[in-house]
Amino acid sequence: MSNFNSPIRLSSSLIKHLKYRVRMGSNPLLPHSRSFTTTEGHRPIIVHKRSLDILHDPWFNKGTSFSFTERDRLDLRGLLPPNVMSTEQQIERFMVDLKRLEEQARDGPSDPNALAKWRILNRLHDRNETMYYKVLIANIEEYAPIVYTPTVGLVCQNYSGLFRRPRGMYFSAEDRGEMMSMVYNWPADQVDMIVVTDGSRILGLGDLGVQGIGIAIGKLDLYVAAAGINPQRVLPVMIDVGTNNEKLLKDPLYLGLQRHRLDGDEYLAVIDEFMEAVFTRWPHVIVQFEDFQSKWAFKLLQRYRNTYRMFNDDVQGTAGVAIAGLLGAVRAQGRPMIDFPKQKIVVAGAGSAGIGVLNATRKTMARMLGNNEHAFQSAGRQFWVVDAKGLITEEREDLDPEARPFARNVKEIDRQGLREGASLVEVVQQVKPDVLLGLSAVGGLFSKEVLEALRGSTSTRPAIFAMSNPTTNAECTPEEAFSIVGDNVVFASGSPFKDVDLGNGHIGHCNQGNNMYLFPGIGLGTLLSGSRIVSDGMLQAAAECLAAYMTDEEVLKGVIYPSISSIRDITKEVAAAVIKEAIEEDLVEGYREMDSRELQKLSQEEIKEYVQNSMWSPESPR
Repeated sequence: MSNFNSPIRLSSSLIKHLKYRVRMGSNPLLPHSRSFTTTEGHRPIIVHKRSLDILHDPWFNKGTSFSFTERDRLDLRGLLPPNVMSTEQQIERFMVDLKRLEEQARDGPSDPNALAKWRILNRLHDRNETMYYKVLIANIEEYAPIVYTPTVGLVCQNYSGLFRRPRGMYFSAEDRGEMMSMVYNWPADQVDMIVVTDGSRILGLGDLGVQGIGIAIGKLDLYVAAAGINPQRVLPVMIDVGTNNEKLLKDPLYLGLQRHRLDGDEYLAVIDEFMEAVFTRWPHVIVQFEDFQSKWAFKLLQRYRNTYRMFNDDVQGTAGVAIAGLLGAVRAQGRPMIDFPKQKIVVAGAGSAGIGVLNATRKTMARMLGNNEHAFQSAGRQFWVVDAKGLITEEREDLDPEARPFARNVKEIDRQGLREGASLVEVVQQVKPDVLLGLSAVGGLFSKEVLEALRGSTSTRPAIFAMSNPTTNAECTPEEAFSIVGDNVVFASGSPFKDVDLGNGHIGHCNQGNNMYLFPGIGLGTLLSGSRIVSDGMLQAAAECLAAYMTDEEVLKGVIYPSISSIRDITKEVAAAVIKEAIEEDLVEGYREMDSRELQKLSQEEIKEYVQNSMWSPESPR
């Protein structure tokens, strides 16, 4: 495995690339001069472009809001309509067009309205990036489900047909030996955040191959909108090692490699080369792994997490959001969070997300119980895990090693009237859990029979977490949960649903357990702390911060997650909590002008102010 101290091996193509830069007058060992400079959108930008080059560049293009002075200075007079419009007028005009074009942009009756919205927003992104992020931030609650789950799943399924303008980078199995050179094809000398996928498990939709780039683009849109990461310093990446999706292999319009996926050492060699290349060019970048299939998600996380600044959102981000929700469910019962280790939890799903949640939840419980070996073992007995073959016990053959710690003792479950492979209904009937947690990617798994069984829960307020994405993969709907289990249930889902009218003025709140609550803050906090790694403590601090964000009054009403409309404030709080934990673990190395010694002197309020001042906001270049 590569690491920071490994000698850098230069490929012949990279040597040619560096020689070319020397001939062009730049020092290849120092950052070469750029055509602009910028700092989080708060300072003027030096623009060396003119005329149509500016209008065709989405970062610099302001469209009709260029003033007459700017038009003269930048050779734009005559290239735009004469009326100068304010940014507010531009946005108003765009929003009117958006509402009018939503239906017209559809490609026939089978094209959902959400996909039409995505297409219109994407066109704005292509021509005016600053305005795009202004619209997204101002309407985040409405448009987050368009640029992210659930619509992004539909985008990925249709990406080969939707592709118009390249965004991000593509590294493929055909590029082995060339990646160290390829990273220099990206124009930005500084990249703060990379989201990378191999397309092998996009949401709950399976192997979508190269089309999975859509999930990396969507995630980074949220990093910009929620965390204020400068959009010039983000990079979506697809690693194309082939696909096992037979439909794509036979599709003449498919944009990726039409070959079966690499596996084993060949696969690892590609990922290793990619990681070494990006960290050689951008040593301080943070890499978020996204939607890798379970067999690789854990292996890659363990392979790189102690060497590189990286984390896996499916394993670690999902776990953090789930923990925050589970702690909120305890509070909703009117009990203190310290009672969390007493919760009986039935988990449906043993993939990367399910096992990630189980590991993190067990650690949280164990810490509350004393953080020793006995506490760890005691916490493990609070889970009953059911996969496609039923209840997982020690009798299970060919059990995934990651799931083995959660296999139930046969004698113990026999006393509960259960057995290896018992169905989900049987487990819920016998265990009478406090929480039913779905991470199965099987839509409708929480059937009427399962939900009726949950009515026998020993909890005064049972909780249902139907966390699988997209919406079609949710284990049940909020209407089903409230109508079958009862009005007192606490409900959360991975994708957005509307609240349920229970009658008599009562509302059944549908909480969206969206990873968006955590991953932007984890990334921003790691970036601003300069932490060498993303530690378990930093992830735990993020989850606990989210859990504490809601007031007691809100939680007792069944509201365990905040409104997406508050996402920038939530991200600020989470990032500050991550930085504070990094300081306590002595991991900080500082960021830009804020060195580690200065960072360690900051109070909690000063850390929040530091975070706030470091967040990019969409102001047009001046």
